[in-house]
Amino acid sequence: MNPPSDHRSGPRRRGDALVAAILEAALAELAEVGYAQVTMDAVARRAGASKASLYRRWPSRAALVVDAVYRVAPDPEHPPDTGALRTDLLEMLRQAAAVLQGPAGEALRGIIAESRDDADRTREIRARSQGRNRRLVTELVRRAVDRGEVAASALAPARLDVPAALLRHHFLLGDQALDDALFVDLVDEVLLPLLRAPG
Repeated sequence: MNPPSDHRSGPRRRGDALVAAILEAALAELAEVGYAQVTMDAVARRAGASKASLYRRWPSRAALVVDAVYRVAPDPEHPPDTGALRTDLLEMLRQAAAVLQGPAGEALRGIIAESRDDADRTREIRARSQGRNRRLVTELVRRAVDRGEVAASALAPARLDVPAALLRHHFLLGDQALDDALFVDLVDEVLLPLLRAPG
């Protein structure tokens, strides 16, 4: 049996530095060859790491790519803060769409297609998401509650999941561009009425 490929060169990296190098390499591979052609070996080679170091952290290509995608996705710890819920929601949708319209979006399409008939893969991907979208929307809405724009009932989990679900639907199935015309429509016609509705 052949030993795992080892592409290390230069000083050995560990911990966060190694993880960052691998995720950056995965993003570069996505941009260059697309999700269908990304391999663990190619990512390891680009990162100057061993394949074993990848498999110790990510059990599959999909898991690695999900973490790489979240590296460029809007950070739930630093959501938009324009001072008003409407413009916060618009900016959140713009930021998310910018990610979806690049290599990360193509990767998400591939991951969803791969996991459609694989319950274990679906659970793995869901676990890696760690509720990022809900955390981001929760912070936007919590600040709106503090400002008196909406009632505390807006923080109901089902309501908080709607912005990301709508954007995913339009990204995966919609025939309308992910642009400001769509975002204004979603915010003004769906999200704000939903969040302002009585509990």
